[in-house]
Amino acid sequence: MKFFIDTANLAQIKEAQDLGVLDGVTTNPSLMAKEGIVGKDNVLAHYKAICDIVDGDVSAEVISTDVDGMLKEAEELCKIDPKIVIKVPIIANGIKAIKKLTSKGIRTNCTLIFSSGQALLAAKAGATYVSPFLGRLDDVSTDGLNLIEEIRIIFDNYGYQTEILAASVRGPMHIINCAKIGADVVTAPLNAITALLNHPLTDKGLAQFLEDSKKFNV
Repeated sequence: MKFFIDTANLAQIKEAQDLGVLDGVTTNPSLMAKEGIVGKDNVLAHYKAICDIVDGDVSAEVISTDVDGMLKEAEELCKIDPKIVIKVPIIANGIKAIKKLTSKGIRTNCTLIFSSGQALLAAKAGATYVSPFLGRLDDVSTDGLNLIEEIRIIFDNYGYQTEILAASVRGPMHIINCAKIGADVVTAPLNAITALLNHPLTDKGLAQFLEDSKKFNV
């Protein structure tokens, strides 16, 4: 399973990259705003800065909701770096844009997926990734992991090459469960990724090893 980090914070992206397990980055306008990145030129420059850090795909989201606007934004974003993947919302115009972008060889990430039907439409249009938001479904008492399972079955039934990118991940168990049910990618905050390192028995064992190692110098 691929690990993406879901942030626009350059320090966190570099830390994840340095860890050696990072496969890509996802961002959105809200994450950009959280880092104080406003204005078109600043946003484009920030995407470039992200691409300069990572080796894998970087999802850059369009903000237009009409087809022509999405295509125009996509062309501009693609000029930043070959790593850029165009993030498009799952609306009718988004599906049309994904189809057109796919025909041009431009990779896409269909976002805001909350049903298997939405994921199926995106895959048929040729999306590179679909992003089901499992955490937001959990927030409204719906099983987000069940959605990923449904999408996995459908994609496997028909041989769709679209990758399932589990988004809105809240913690390490979301990551583990996504891996168990066959998500291709998980995008998560840095603290959810690094939490996978933690176990009290590891801490206890290491403390004992270090204590015992002091005897070597006696």
